[in-house]
Amino acid sequence: MLDARKLLDDLLGSKVPGTEGTVRDKAGQAAQMARDNPLAAGALAAVLLGTGAGRSITGSALKLGGMAAVAGLAYKAYQNYKNGDQPGSAAPASTQPELLPPPSDTPFHPAQAPQGEGEFALAVARAMIAAARADGHIDAAERARIADKLQLSGIGAEAEEFLLAEIDKPVDLDALVNAAQTDAQKVELYTASRLAIEPRTRAERGYLDMLAGRLKLPDALVDHIEATVSEVKTDAAV
Repeated sequence: MLDARKLLDDLLGSKVPGTEGTVRDKAGQAAQMARDNPLAAGALAAVLLGTGAGRSITGSALKLGGMAAVAGLAYKAYQNYKNGDQPGSAAPASTQPELLPPPSDTPFHPAQAPQGEGEFALAVARAMIAAARADGHIDAAERARIADKLQLSGIGAEAEEFLLAEIDKPVDLDALVNAAQTDAQKVELYTASRLAIEPRTRAERGYLDMLAGRLKLPDALVDHIEATVSEVKTDAAV
């Protein structure tokens, strides 16, 4: 059975594909992997979370990984919005407090998902893949390259099969929106989608704007999500 929570760890880069630990724990092993096979260590980020020059997740969000990072960022953005703060008015990145998971008694905590944590994690993964595909159609040649890179990544046969199947499907925005059963989950779905891409094209920006509209997120809340996600991303060549 597909482990959706582990898949999110891999998509967010908190686990090194092909190793048994986190990026921080396995830095030397990952560096050697990159030297031996440059496609392997960055395959998921390069293929699914944007091609060419992109931005990678860093700091405490990377350490949290998966649903905890998505939920923590969504909760932080929502709290800043509710408190009436100005987007991006937090302290500089060098002095940013550590990102924490949302409190266990809030609807943002993964364990509070009414459909089950695993089921919602799967919806979040689908949302990230849909966002990563927003800049155009994937033809047969590109799909073959993605399949090759996924094999090299060491993500596992079941996760590889799931990702390729999702890539082949038309984006079903209705299904993505309906997967959010609470207001908190709406914020989380948008946060995950924004984490997946750095919107540099009209298609990418248009997709995120359409998703925010369909999720009925206030513009001011979207601005806070944008600012909060930007705080944990850094420029990186992919």
